[in-house]
Amino acid sequence: MPARHDIDSERELWDTFAESTKDKVFEAEPVFCWTQYAGHGLGAELLGDPATVLGIGCGTGRALAYLAQRGVKATGVDLSPVMVANTTERWGPLGARFICAEVLDHLSTATDTYDAIYSIFGAVWFTDPAKLLPLIAERLNPGGVLAFSHPPAIPGAYGPQGMYKGGFAGKAMFTYRYSYTPRKWQNLLLKAGFTDVDATVVDAPEPGHIGTLIVRATV
Repeated sequence: MPARHDIDSERELWDTFAESTKDKVFEAEPVFCWTQYAGHGLGAELLGDPATVLGIGCGTGRALAYLAQRGVKATGVDLSPVMVANTTERWGPLGARFICAEVLDHLSTATDTYDAIYSIFGAVWFTDPAKLLPLIAERLNPGGVLAFSHPPAIPGAYGPQGMYKGGFAGKAMFTYRYSYTPRKWQNLLLKAGFTDVDATVVDAPEPGHIGTLIVRATV
């Protein structure tokens, strides 16, 4: 297991990311897309028809805003206070609610439950699944859905992977992401109490480009 750096350093990294994506908050429109390619692949229908949704590592909040516009009670959690301030200003008037918290802390102390929890290149990618998945299962209503997406693992490179932010020069800001095969994700989810697990890699729109791992499971 990686030796994670302190939470203040982690927050600084995501504050930097928030500043770099500010235009996607204030200049973009709500959108829900699981892949890194605009308009490619499934959308919010993968969540079913939830009345309540939690986005973990919700980033720019555009997906939550999309759900809120459609009458879903949409809540997001993000570690960066800069991002939460931006998304609250931009998407709060649409009904989306944003909480600044570390995801494990939030899930272990909150009492709210949800019909669906999702992560698009978010907290599921950056949090130890052995700790995260059981907490998610506890916060889902019976029959609730967990769905998440991120790039597939590089062949042969599985488990926690170190990642620097901003290239290989400057201040050493880094985090860890967790990469596994679809079969490994299935096993991790079943162990955490999920059922009906589907994990697959969706091809990119262009041959030879990076695909997207998309996972859906229920409790």
